[in-house]
Amino acid sequence: MRKLLNLFLALVLLAVSGVLHAAPRVNHVFIISIDGGKPAVLLESKMPTLFSLARKGAFTWDAQTIKPSITLVSHTSMLTGVDPAKHHILWNGYDPSKGVVQVPTVFSLAKKADPKLQTSMIFGKEKFIHLTIPGSLDTFALGSYQSLQEADIAAAMIRTNKPNLCFIHFAAGDGAGHGHGWGSPEQIAAFADVDKGLKTIMTAIRKAGFEKDSVVIISADHGGHDKTHGTDSPEDMTIPWVAYGKGVRAGFQIATPVTTYDTAATALWLLDVPIPKDFDGKPVKNAFEF
Repeated sequence: MRKLLNLFLALVLLAVSGVLHAAPRVNHVFIISIDGGKPAVLLESKMPTLFSLARKGAFTWDAQTIKPSITLVSHTSMLTGVDPAKHHILWNGYDPSKGVVQVPTVFSLAKKADPKLQTSMIFGKEKFIHLTIPGSLDTFALGSYQSLQEADIAAAMIRTNKPNLCFIHFAAGDGAGHGHGWGSPEQIAAFADVDKGLKTIMTAIRKAGFEKDSVVIISADHGGHDKTHGTDSPEDMTIPWVAYGKGVRAGFQIATPVTTYDTAATALWLLDVPIPKDFDGKPVKNAFEF
């Protein structure tokens, strides 16, 4: 009896101290970024897969990015959960002399919580190498501005590595915006190709056998105007945020404010990875039924 009592007390102490963690809400989280994905343009584009996921899941077309609304700075906030003043990635190109980000990413936090978690990253711009903290990623790949090619790379990683946490970046829409203008026919066509790539990814998740144990979060780094972005105008700052999958409220329009920081926090919350106290992001809990 004394041994049973001691065991019970030990389990209580472990639970109180936080050593025992609850099971993850899901086992697979996919963060997909549509670079330059201004909602007003996306909604005018041929994107049946995106719209179907939004309709079946939770969404807002009025989420907000950070200032300055530029690719590397914004994606760093998306994947670290903190403001640029904390992550210090203030440039927007690849500079090997500057090394990697000096604050944890969602990938390094996941690995710290459970080294067995599989992490993957596929990106279309070389500058994302600044986010590849050594030891934080099991696999990563530099794709291209070809959305279907990037989707094929991502699909192969999903089949082979079965990642618990995966980031996929589609670059083509941003390239078309800079080349032809935000909302141009060329950009609308580029977003249509992104949607085809998104369909490829969703098919890969389903065929891998864990669609019912996954959440897909689709967002963007910034919007745009004319042939540029980076200002604090609503055109540049407004981004989409769509969640689909296990536990997501169906057909739920998110009315509360959502920022790009919240993507990192939501991914960690879903995987039951502790969220650092200095995070600026908060999980978008009202989008879920958990």
